[in-house]
Amino acid sequence: MSEPLILGIESSCDETGVGIVRGTQILANEVASSVEEHARFGGVVPEIASRAHLESFGPTLERAVQTAGIDLSEIDAVAVTAGPGLTGALVVGLSAAKTLAYALNKPLYGVNHLIAHVGVDILDHGPLPKPCAALLVSGGHTSILHVEDIARRVTEIGSTIDDAAGEAYDKVARLLGLGYPGGPIIDRLAGEGDPRAVRFPRGLTATHDMEKHRFNFSFSGLKTSVARWVEIRRRDGEEIVLEDVAASFQEAVADVLSAKTVDACEFMGVDTLVLGGGVAANSRVRSWLESRCGEAGITLRRPTPGLCTDNGVMIAVLGSQLVSAGVQPSPLDISPDSSMPISQVSM
Repeated sequence: MSEPLILGIESSCDETGVGIVRGTQILANEVASSVEEHARFGGVVPEIASRAHLESFGPTLERAVQTAGIDLSEIDAVAVTAGPGLTGALVVGLSAAKTLAYALNKPLYGVNHLIAHVGVDILDHGPLPKPCAALLVSGGHTSILHVEDIARRVTEIGSTIDDAAGEAYDKVARLLGLGYPGGPIIDRLAGEGDPRAVRFPRGLTATHDMEKHRFNFSFSGLKTSVARWVEIRRRDGEEIVLEDVAASFQEAVADVLSAKTVDACEFMGVDTLVLGGGVAANSRVRSWLESRCGEAGITLRRPTPGLCTDNGVMIAVLGSQLVSAGVQPSPLDISPDSSMPISQVSM
């Protein structure tokens, strides 16, 4: 049996993604971003995101089909993000996927786009070991996962109890007047600064916190600490070296993420870690993980930077894994789930 030809649709936030894969081979990866439309508001505006998806989906689908050199009738299934995400944005992608699946008489797979961030690494490095661990770090989510089977069984071991790492980046960038989205801006600025200039707190690493939140994260206090540090120096008329603040903030995030994740890997007894999500493209997070994983004898895998952010290919490859594993397709009447639990791979 030839590998399945899957069309993947992603519309959970501010990227309209359409990807086409044959098994684990990328045939097309088209993305239309509305990030510039949100930048002046300092964050994603749900109504603007939904309208942008409506306007972008048709042209993005056409480009993907042309790039792949296929006819839509050739696909074996349609995979689409069913959650989590912004409800209005999810509705647009899900409606389009249902229409295509019905019109083409093809099975529909409503998938969890967080799990897709992990599964997309298959395109770069082949099948995931069973089991393995994953660190998912995106704008709205920060989780450590135990991945026994990417198509059937994924368990959350730890997560953030307040702000996700990506949220903290955006909020710190906003208070420093750096713009949106904050992650890439702070990463670039940090490269020119001293990460030891300011010792910002490492959330949930005190002894009493580790007893209850060993594998959990907290970045709200870090964000507040940066805000207070900047506020005091502005009040006193002291110079603020933005590069040093960015580097010191980023160091605190990367230090905690890497330490807790490697600890979780050793606790679970796995020797492979997959790094996924938009923040996976962050240079300091990668370097800290590479160092600590190397010391612990853990193989670190991460997708190429272009596949770390939201895209349709990651949805398509997870759909391919579901088809190959014989997982039953979703009914056409499924609804979007903005808070879809991470343990639910598909609907």
